[in-house]
Amino acid sequence: MSTFYDEIGGYETIRRIVARFYQGVATDPVLRPLYPEADLTGAEERFRLFLVQYWGGPTTYSDTRGHPRLRMRHAPFAVTPTAKDHWLTHFRAALDELVEDGTLTAEQDAQFWDYITHAAQFMVNTFDETG
Repeated sequence: MSTFYDEIGGYETIRRIVARFYQGVATDPVLRPLYPEADLTGAEERFRLFLVQYWGGPTTYSDTRGHPRLRMRHAPFAVTPTAKDHWLTHFRAALDELVEDGTLTAEQDAQFWDYITHAAQFMVNTFDETG
């Protein structure tokens, strides 16, 4: 049985999306302070493995980190509506790049974007933008 992960090109497609996303995060004045690590490599790897597993690829994320528990893992960080919007901006740019080069179809892009926008909204944990 084919999964969405297989349909979009597997690991390499997810790797490209996440790498492009973190290029934006690295210089974003709102998002970068939310990442305590000096090097974003660890965060990039965790996100990549999560998306691989979510879309039907290998379960390496859960095998190494346990249940995703996304809200709990993000609770120490002020995920505001502004942070969510910045996050979505960089993710949109990553998806657009793969749509433009033909890696993702419009339907695949829509399916990915639908999940990402819902997940981003779910992660908002404060409306205090002064933090």
